[in-house]
Amino acid sequence: MKYIFVTGGVVSSLGKGLTAAALGALLELRGLTVRIQKFDPYLNVDPGTMSPFQHGEVYVLEDGAETDLDLGHYERFTSGKLSKLNSLSSGQVYESVISKERRGVYLGKTVQVIPHVTNEIKERIYAGGKDVDVLITEIGGTTGDIEGLPFLEAMRQFALEVGPTDCIFIHVTLVPYLKAAGELKTKPTQQSVAKLREIGIQPDILVCRCDHPLEAGLRDKISMFCNVPVKAVIECGDVDSIYELPLALQKERMDDLVIDLFGLKNPAPEKNIWTEIVRRVKNPANEVKIGVVGKYIELQDAYKSVYESITHGGIANNTRVNIVRIDAEDLEKKNGLSILKGLDGILVPGGFGDRGTEGKIAAAKYARENKVPYYGLCLGLQIAVIEYARNVLKLKGANSTEFDANAPHPVINMMEEQKKIIDKGATMRLGSYECALTPGSNAAKAYKAPNIRERHRHRFEVNNAYVGQLQRGGLVISGINPRRNLVEIVEIKDHPWFLAVQFHPEFQSKPNKAHPLFAAFIGAALKNKKTGKKAVKSKPAVKAKKK
Repeated sequence: MKYIFVTGGVVSSLGKGLTAAALGALLELRGLTVRIQKFDPYLNVDPGTMSPFQHGEVYVLEDGAETDLDLGHYERFTSGKLSKLNSLSSGQVYESVISKERRGVYLGKTVQVIPHVTNEIKERIYAGGKDVDVLITEIGGTTGDIEGLPFLEAMRQFALEVGPTDCIFIHVTLVPYLKAAGELKTKPTQQSVAKLREIGIQPDILVCRCDHPLEAGLRDKISMFCNVPVKAVIECGDVDSIYELPLALQKERMDDLVIDLFGLKNPAPEKNIWTEIVRRVKNPANEVKIGVVGKYIELQDAYKSVYESITHGGIANNTRVNIVRIDAEDLEKKNGLSILKGLDGILVPGGFGDRGTEGKIAAAKYARENKVPYYGLCLGLQIAVIEYARNVLKLKGANSTEFDANAPHPVINMMEEQKKIIDKGATMRLGSYECALTPGSNAAKAYKAPNIRERHRHRFEVNNAYVGQLQRGGLVISGINPRRNLVEIVEIKDHPWFLAVQFHPEFQSKPNKAHPLFAAFIGAALKNKKTGKKAVKSKPAVKAKKK
């Protein structure tokens, strides 16, 4: 087993997660099996209860673990499927340590950060990478953060235990360009590395984030002051697409360096799959415009996996996808629906709370009436069902009990097992569940399989008391959980492509293997653009009370 630790310095959001993911992709091309994990210093047990304004999206693993969005990058760039063992927070560490202390596991000893907390962290390293060649561990936060010190100390101890030939430290740091001086500055990097060395960690590789070329003289300076070989000073500039990063790091020979440091003989690949992926992203044959109608549109990371999966659907269709971010509340304003004109497809992602709900319902109605391809994810399915019940079945006041506890027609209601739950963390319907598909449906055509498994994260579902009425009214239930008879997928007849799912397919899409439904959705949008359907006039949405 070989171990790589990725740390960051100077500022956050430098791209440690993407660096780890891209390196993992390059090592896989060399025939190594790779797994990547994230250690976060925050005291939350997991990000499941965090606001998107604080943390971006919550990425759900197959076993139901709610994790940081970086794990999405790990799964998209590499082939390995992650588990709860690959996500660790300070909250989990201290929860486990205190639990052991209460049970008497420590035999009356004084419980301390060293060795008890650091031992807990080291145990997770060993557990997180079984049966793979290389385990890459990203440490969240920035070097010097007080809450991250136990993790760095654990890394130092771990490297001493396994030995220098089996352990590499990669430090991602900032080399800023000062416009007034007209030059790049290395001092922040020097100070960041000095802080690491104070802790007892000497980086083997420096990934220098910069927006200007890192000239030879600067590399020499960083090498000398940071005690790192010149060849291990890696330039990492901004890229137009994150899928260019494996190519950029390969150009800097970062994978060669890692192979040499580990003393391995794995040859460089004859062909790099990322070359064709980037070509399709940057120079596609076609182009479509997709509207994403959401509640957190202004946040870059709130729908991260959704945006990436849309791009994957474009790659599969050799099509550039221009994403139009639409605030659902804007559709509730007078003439707000005009925003939807000219779109080739409409997607409503998941979410919670009733803010913007009526705008999303209006978007679903617009897509249904104007024959615009519609794709609903989780809440997007519930929105589609509510719209259909109101405007096709004429069930006045049809709604979800999440938005209106006294709705006369609760076509969406809370799952029975959720009604008695008080705690919010890790209590939703989470993880992978099976789904049986209806033969001949758009879903079955896309998946090319009778049964599938997808990841879930929700508390509300389609009310089975209304399923018969919905079906008789023309709504197609094309996916069912066979064990509990829960609605998983709905479609609409006599529509080019109107499909919504209760699960989150965006968590299983990759750039080199787009999720079947995302590929089918972009394909339908491309066909819709070429057909050029004329819009019909829809009534404005009802303004919803903010929540």
